[in-house]
Amino acid sequence: MIIFETERLIVRQYEVHDRENFFLLNGSDDVMRYIRPAKSRKESDEFFTETLAAYIQTPSLGRWAVDEKSTGNFVGSFAIIPIPEKTELIQLGYALLKNHWGKGFATELTRAGLKHVFQNMKLAEIYGLTQKANLNSQKVLLKAGFRNAGETVTDEKTVCWFLYLKENWSLPD
Repeated sequence: MIIFETERLIVRQYEVHDRENFFLLNGSDDVMRYIRPAKSRKESDEFFTETLAAYIQTPSLGRWAVDEKSTGNFVGSFAIIPIPEKTELIQLGYALLKNHWGKGFATELTRAGLKHVFQNMKLAEIYGLTQKANLNSQKVLLKAGFRNAGETVTDEKTVCWFLYLKENWSLPD
């Protein structure tokens, strides 16, 4: 099931055949560096099963596969999910395989994700969270129109919060 598309990318629900790509992403120390600890094969498989089950439990939210339109290749993941410990707040996020970094996919996904959130999900606001050291993701969020909303410290890591209000959103030209 396709969630949304951009000029170059398709965002869709993960399917059973995506298990290996899911592990390549979630098992990579480089990709997960600022997100969470990389997962072992067993942990990734369990997380994959939970991800698929969540489509039924919370159909409008989720972690989704991202494929490049021109090649059909798996690029990474895009998510619109509750913030842990503040589940009334919703965040968007992405993780891309390392060979797809620097191609503008993160900004493209974030902008299209905002359109999806504000047109289809009818949310009034959306958050983006990054570790303080993750300057590249902070640049992506700011470029997409998010505003800095402060910092928190969790597990000895400083997390930067970014907020985008629907009232500040309009369709790009």
